Amino acid sequence: MNITIVDYQSGNICSVINSFKEVAKGKVNLEVASDINKIKSSDKIVLPGQGSFKNCVDSLNKINGLADTLKEFAIINKKPLLGICVGLQMFANVGYEEVETEGLGWISGKVSKINNQNGKFKLPHIGWNEINIQKESKILKDIKNKSHMYFVHSYEFIPEDKSVISATTDYSSKIVCSVERENLFGTQFHPEKSDKIGLKIIENFMKI
Repeated sequence: MNITIVDYQSGNICSVINSFKEVAKGKVNLEVASDINKIKSSDKIVLPGQGSFKNCVDSLNKINGLADTLKEFAIINKKPLLGICVGLQMFANVGYEEVETEGLGWISGKVSKINNQNGKFKLPHIGWNEINIQKESKILKDIKNKSHMYFVHSYEFIPEDKSVISATTDYSSKIVCSVERENLFGTQFHPEKSDKIGLKIIENFMKI
């Protein structure tokens, strides 16, 4: 099995690479690439993302043909793809960080700033928080409800279709922290920074 972690210069993805290597234990062919042909020949894709929505979208679009190749992979061919943090947020139609920016448009919705209730909640939201599992999920298989995951974000993905939500977390309001629709998976939290439970999520994705 070939899994490609997409490297489109979206920040430091070393922890993503290391955690996938730890779980793979050499049994999976793990690539880190932005090469279109490597992505096309992959069985699964991981789309990380750090920094702002606009910067990640701009970095992705700078690589000629990458956005179209990812769409073909995930939306047309329906192969498994996992978006992490801003990688998930880019599934949306539009994001409002810095300026209004068009997303990939894979799952209808928007990315908006968390309502910090006039400073009552600190932004960015950094640290461990409980997740509330909303539905049966392939990547949350054998993960206990109320497990703690690690978050670093100021913006949240708000999907139009609530049936895609697989988990939420409470921070100012119910924030979507995991989505799942057919072959598309996304986490707002960082599984690669969420200790053994995060590694279990990575293992679940590998097993799909």
